[in-house]
Amino acid sequence: MSFDMSSFFSFSTGKGSTCTFTESILRNCGFRTGLFTSPHLIDVRERFRLDGDDISEDKFLAYFWWCYDRLKEKATEDIPMPSYFRFLALLAFKIFTAEQIDVAILEVGLGGRFDATNVVQKPVVCGISSLGYDHMEILGNTLGEIAGEKAGIFKYGVPAFTVPQPEEAMRVLEENASKLDVPLQVVPPLDASLLNGLKLGLEGEHQYMNAGLAVALSSTWLQRTSQLGINYLDTTSPLPEQFIKGLTMANLQGRAQIVPDRYTNSETSGDLVFYLDGAHSPESMEICARWFSLAIKEENQQETFDFQPPNSSGSSNGLPQRQHDGKIRKNSAQILLFNCMSVRDPQLLLPSLMKTCARHGVYFKKALFVPNASVYNKVGSHALPPTETQIDLSWQFALQRVWENLMLGDKGEAKNTDNASEDVKDDTELSARSCENSAVFSSLPLAIKWLRDSVQQNQSLRFQVLVTGSLHLIGDVLKIVKK
Repeated sequence: MSFDMSSFFSFSTGKGSTCTFTESILRNCGFRTGLFTSPHLIDVRERFRLDGDDISEDKFLAYFWWCYDRLKEKATEDIPMPSYFRFLALLAFKIFTAEQIDVAILEVGLGGRFDATNVVQKPVVCGISSLGYDHMEILGNTLGEIAGEKAGIFKYGVPAFTVPQPEEAMRVLEENASKLDVPLQVVPPLDASLLNGLKLGLEGEHQYMNAGLAVALSSTWLQRTSQLGINYLDTTSPLPEQFIKGLTMANLQGRAQIVPDRYTNSETSGDLVFYLDGAHSPESMEICARWFSLAIKEENQQETFDFQPPNSSGSSNGLPQRQHDGKIRKNSAQILLFNCMSVRDPQLLLPSLMKTCARHGVYFKKALFVPNASVYNKVGSHALPPTETQIDLSWQFALQRVWENLMLGDKGEAKNTDNASEDVKDDTELSARSCENSAVFSSLPLAIKWLRDSVQQNQSLRFQVLVTGSLHLIGDVLKIVKK
């Protein structure tokens, strides 16, 4: 199967964001778009976007069973059913061809060279975003080896774009591009002034790098397919209006996303705010920590600005202090809610997170470790999810030990803060294991219940909860918080 009008992307850090920006730009240029990304957070239909929206349930079911039934009919012991991701990639091709889209934006699932999306023979343009140490058990132990796998999406003579990379990775990308006569260009971050005072639709300073890459990819697609006469490759010229609209209206769940908990949003309780980011590599964890630190500082500075000081006598009569608008002033405490897959190295992830936050003056009052709630079952499987007594928490205990060692060890980064300390207490009935700086919960709902109970018991408390380490965890939290 060959797509003559497709964009093809292989990324490590920022791949979903770059694809989202690119789709939004081209859609706002007036084209019918199809976007295939992974993983999904709540519903598998999130992986298949048509014209900016998740595919409808009716269409998804129709295309799913059309593909599944035909594959099942032909499957044998020698040629079994395709794996999960390969099936979904095939399903994406079916959906996009049947829906007669103008452009398909395909996010590589893993690596590039052997990825299911790499069956596309004639993409219009290829892109590789920031490379880092991710999926090393499959892609290799060095940046050079990882870059070689990513460069597997290059096609003879097809233009490709990337962002500034470490020297080792860039050398491999250039060598592979040269072998295939690929014109490879390095794109700088987008200049924020080109947005005419508007903000990117996706939060975080790092998104300007992804946006710059998306602009180059979109402009090249328009140029090579002779569309609209729009050709934007000069990074110093004003952006076309369609590009600005696409960049500022892009949206993607689970990446630098802030979600207030509506369950506790009342005049009689404290505040609970979730900061969600699916970072799961040392590089993305540092980016996540920087975003979180700046985001909560901005929120807390606004709280200070709005605060009405007590009267000149200095007495508050023992009552909670209030802001100009009469609302209770909140005392903020930062909480970490974390899990990662066992193939990840917490000895790399957690120090990166803690040290980056510490450099910005942010210190977690408590770290909560939970297992993911999401499970995968085969089609037609009637397997029941494990009961609470069957859940293995050994990995969560291992994560907790890493965190406690970081907090108590001579790292020069730990800090014992007193702010809101009276309000942060362990509930030993809920926690499977609790230490001074952390707790393990047997399930995510129990952890969120503890958070909600804590703020409901104190009207002046605000928990700012960073949820990270796993996109599956992000999806599980969204399922609960958005109910």
